[in-house]
Amino acid sequence: MKFILGKKIGMTRRFQEDGTVVPVTLVKAGPCTVTQVKTSKNDGYQAIQIGFEKKSKLLKPLQGHLKNLDNPRYLREFRTNNSNQFKRGDQINISIFKEGDVVQVSGVSKGKGFQGVVKRHGFHGSPASHGHKDQLRMPGSIGSSFPEHVRKGKRMAGRMGGLKSTVKNLQIVEVDKKNGQLAIKGAVPGARNQLVLILGEGEDSAAIQENNQVDVSKKGSEKKEEKPNQNSIKEDKKTEEKNK
Repeated sequence: MKFILGKKIGMTRRFQEDGTVVPVTLVKAGPCTVTQVKTSKNDGYQAIQIGFEKKSKLLKPLQGHLKNLDNPRYLREFRTNNSNQFKRGDQINISIFKEGDVVQVSGVSKGKGFQGVVKRHGFHGSPASHGHKDQLRMPGSIGSSFPEHVRKGKRMAGRMGGLKSTVKNLQIVEVDKKNGQLAIKGAVPGARNQLVLILGEGEDSAAIQENNQVDVSKKGSEKKEEKPNQNSIKEDKKTEEKNK
């Protein structure tokens, strides 16, 4: 399974061999240190906890947890089915990725603050004629006379952005091992210098499917007793009476 932590640098472009221009996002990824290996025997599931960047001071509980390791600024956990392949203190860098890999990137979207319905939901607003005044960016009616209340889920003005966002099916265009940077095709959620999580596309979904298969097999092991078909019993009785 491929996973790593990084920081978004910004956007630029790359020229391919055929002359096409590809917009890319540069991410300063790794190196990351394995801080904890979770197993199904001890923790009930398999996962890897990794740390990224360095911090000058740590709280006392984390000092014990990260003893004999660097002081990471960020700690994140990734589920995996092969946690036995890792051990505490291992280093993860961008060499695990190659050009053409498809990944999914998660981060916190840019916070826009309180916004109206035009910017937040893409409303067109009211027409600027026929008696309309000061209604250009208004939402309009938010309910009918019946049932005399606003229904749940009504799109209205409110806080926009600042939420976790995941973009899938992004392709790695370039792997710069010298500078530790990944050039990912397209846009990545978040502002500059913000933490992003890069995960090999398809690995997490495969793990979920395997876990579901185990649960289904356990449920299927309890077979129900098959009830005899009443129609077949009646037909057998009729054939016996005819033979007599």
